Amino acid sequence: MESAVRRIGVLTSGGDAPGMNAAIRAVARTCVHLGIECVGVRRGFNGLINGDAQVLNYYRVSGLTRLGGTMLYSARSEEFRTEAGIQRAVNTCKLLGLDGVVGIGGDGTFRGLHDLSRHGIAVIGIPGTIDNDIASSSYTIGYDTACNTAVECIDRLQDTMQSHERCSVVEVMGHRAGHLALYVGLACGATAVLIPEKPVNFEEDVIEPIRRARLAGRTHFMIIVAEGVGSSYEVAAKIKEATALDTRVTVLGHIQRGGAPSARDRVTATHMGYTATMLLAKGQTDRVVCLQNDEYVDYDINGALEMKKGIDEDKYTVMRTIIGQGR
Repeated sequence: MESAVRRIGVLTSGGDAPGMNAAIRAVARTCVHLGIECVGVRRGFNGLINGDAQVLNYYRVSGLTRLGGTMLYSARSEEFRTEAGIQRAVNTCKLLGLDGVVGIGGDGTFRGLHDLSRHGIAVIGIPGTIDNDIASSSYTIGYDTACNTAVECIDRLQDTMQSHERCSVVEVMGHRAGHLALYVGLACGATAVLIPEKPVNFEEDVIEPIRRARLAGRTHFMIIVAEGVGSSYEVAAKIKEATALDTRVTVLGHIQRGGAPSARDRVTATHMGYTATMLLAKGQTDRVVCLQNDEYVDYDINGALEMKKGIDEDKYTVMRTIIGQGR
């Protein structure tokens, strides 16, 4: 096919997510297949402003699929939030001869891409965030790996917790969304899960499940808290005051972002990178690649940003049904 673009850039922006490297590789390799030159832009939109770029050929992206993080680095750019910063980025695109840009990240990345499109740069977004909070896509790159990492850490923690009569409060990522906390809590058989989407009745949602579990014979208890709920240390203090349990806090933090991506994240990222490049080659712009009902689709960026994504009510119902009953 004859491509509508001759040279495109690819960048990662915002928080890194396992699988981003696989998406970069897919974009570069698809470009090679179509006869398009691919340029890797380092450090997100900040790199686009400053012209921090390198050509990505077939061999430069070899072996990337299994690596976590992003070989292009990621950063947030305050300058790009200004019209002057956007214009500098547009000027860099013109200087480098970039006909289009593929951006991998979250909602902030998509807004930045839309700003570029207003100045005539063809853009396609790929959802990459461990929070799985992009409303237009049922799945985002990095979510599965982050869940598996958190589950592995919590399993190890439970091995030591069961040697003592203790309560462990584990904080996982999710500033505005509790998808990660809910999924991990179900997988680990948590005693309680606190997420920002649901109001918390502390006595009913935390203390009573601990008591029921203790009456059922449990001697150790696991409380999963999404960071957006509030201070995990305050949660632990309330539990100790109400139950007199030895309560410990573990904040998993950025360990959830690291590690080799899972098979699901590698495959999803590869499909999305391929789809994004094909859209640019066909002359499409201002679109975001999404996964819906196991199919790769694309939406207008503005429309995608207006969508709302709630918590999975089925998972929440299962969690509330099973909670406090032990593993």
